Parts: sequence; structure tokens; C-alpha cells
Amino acid sequence: MIGNDKKGDFMKGYWVCTYEKINNEEKLKEYALKAKPAVEMHSGKFLVRGGDQVELEGSGLERTVLVEFDSKEKALEAYHSEEYKVALEHALVSSNRYVVIVEGV
Repeated sequence: MIGNDKKGDFMKGYWVCTYEKINNEEKLKEYALKAKPAVEMHSGKFLVRGGDQVELEGSGLERTVLVEFDSKEKALEAYHSEEYKVALEHALVSSNRYVVIVEGV
């Protein structure tokens, strides 16, 4: 039952991006402007985009972003798309971050 939860509903896919260090705010803004349409083109919906956060375990994160997709496959498709690759160039020079794609309900 890969891709389905116990009720038979298809599971969503999520990008979880945590930013350890933002090195260049301007480049990060460029990334955000280019990433948004690329993500939305692949059914992505931003649930968390920065905002106030409280670190309860561990420390050192400057920003967190959470994006929901129709499926894990859609999330992977978006990440590897040509449109997102253009945005990703700005992310790689603007910050040190961790990105994972997880499956969930």
C-alpha cells in the first residue's frame, strides 16, 4: 500500500526545508520569487513560509518552510523540474539549508 494511508486515501508529499544560516537575504528573495511559481506548477501549496518559530529541541535554525503536494511523487517532480532548478541556483548561494521530502496525510 505504498502511497496510501490505512483508510485507502492517497498520502500527500511534503517538502520540509530548514535553514541553518541565511548568508544573502537578496538572493533568498530571488529564490522565493522564482520558486513559488515552480512549486505551484506542480500542485505545491505553501503551508509555512518563515514566520515566528520556537525551537524546542536543538537550536540554530533561522527559518522553516513547509510545502504540501498532492503526493510524494509530485514533490519529487517539482524539486527536479527545470523551473525549480533555476530557483535552486539562488537558494544554494543564499543559505545553508536542509531539504527533505516526506510522505504524510
